[in-house]
Amino acid sequence: MLKRKIQSDIHEYLTSDSNKILVIDGARQIGKSYIIRYEGERTFANYIELNMVEDKQNAKVFNDVKNVQDFYFKVSLVAGDRMGTKENTLIFIDEIQAYPELLTLLKFLKDDDRYTYIVSGSQLGIALNETLSKPGGRIFAKRMYPMDFEEFLWANNVGTDAIETIRNHFDKLESLDEGSHGFLMDLFKKYLLIGGLPDAVNTFLATRNLVKVRKVQDEIHNLYKEDCSQYDADHKLAIRRIYDLIPSNLENKRKRVQINDITGKRGKCFSDYKEEFEYVISSGIGLEAKAISNPRFPLADSEKKSLLKLYLNDVGLLTNVLFRYNANAVIDDMHSINLGSVYENVVASELIAHGYTLCYYDNKSKGEVDFLIDNYDTLSTMPLEVKSGKDSKNHNSLNKFIEVPDYHIKKAFVLDNHREVQTVEKITYLPIYYVMFLKPSSPSEVLL
Repeated sequence: MLKRKIQSDIHEYLTSDSNKILVIDGARQIGKSYIIRYEGERTFANYIELNMVEDKQNAKVFNDVKNVQDFYFKVSLVAGDRMGTKENTLIFIDEIQAYPELLTLLKFLKDDDRYTYIVSGSQLGIALNETLSKPGGRIFAKRMYPMDFEEFLWANNVGTDAIETIRNHFDKLESLDEGSHGFLMDLFKKYLLIGGLPDAVNTFLATRNLVKVRKVQDEIHNLYKEDCSQYDADHKLAIRRIYDLIPSNLENKRKRVQINDITGKRGKCFSDYKEEFEYVISSGIGLEAKAISNPRFPLADSEKKSLLKLYLNDVGLLTNVLFRYNANAVIDDMHSINLGSVYENVVASELIAHGYTLCYYDNKSKGEVDFLIDNYDTLSTMPLEVKSGKDSKNHNSLNKFIEVPDYHIKKAFVLDNHREVQTVEKITYLPIYYVMFLKPSSPSEVLL
């Protein structure tokens, strides 16, 4: 079984007496159902799983649920005698977005409080917009993503003691020894090829066969495209096009979304495709990074420009599109291949999985910096630059950014594939795998 970080949150919720219903949101095929099922079955004597996508495609049992009693009746049709009490019965409503009206019903189910509930779904942001009455304070949502690099290390039998030792080196800004660095870089490059979709990771662990992994990734990639196409006719072509363009946009020098390429119509702007972008982002298949030209801490207060970068939610899907079966392009650091988009995508997926909002710096006179994050230890904005080749010391835009007095930059990180940790004035050079430890600070307690 693949260990996931969100497991502890799910277990804590299922063993507590929360006054809200936990909703796990995220793209399809990232392991939401599996991990909820695992925790639910081992915690409750009566486990009831309801997949609303399957129901809508087949029996449509839950199609006309209007109130709590209707819902109980429909559950009893499929669950039989497994409906016990709140203490011993968990009802897992999977893919709830298939029936947006059930989101409203969650409020009343919680108020009635007859059973324990947990919910998952994709496209929940869109589903909530389609819901006339929101569930309000009766739900709390947690976003789930594909497996991050640390979870990939767990899957490859790297022990928690080893990871804690690596974390200590990161905390002290120390380099690992040559052997440990080589071992981690080998797994990191495999992660670039395999990604963090659980079916792809399990296939890799079972076969070590990239062709079989790519087949799994093809199926998921096509599923994402089919989901795009199920949207209404006025929007589905643009949604599909925006998603399909992500890899090619990342290969461009500026890496940002080119609005005119979406439908080939000139004179269009971001607002013309607002709903389409919302679908790609809310469904979890694309990761959004917003441009900021005048950053200030905290970044939430900074004015954001309508210039977007979009990344794929899983780096394995990206390397599948770019390199297909040619693993050497990634494993051997081929000089003729630019891995900049791949490294940038994996950093984006790590940052967002760790709780950061993705932002990047864009200024006409000073250039671009790959990522900006809040540093609450120094109460300042911290820039991150990602390098995949030998030119890690070549970062003119980052240098200009740091020198702007109004930005009050205390430190910056450059992430690359070199072993040595070096600090030159405000810039610290880190090996790329240390990105797994970049997280917003969350101390266990703060005494006043």
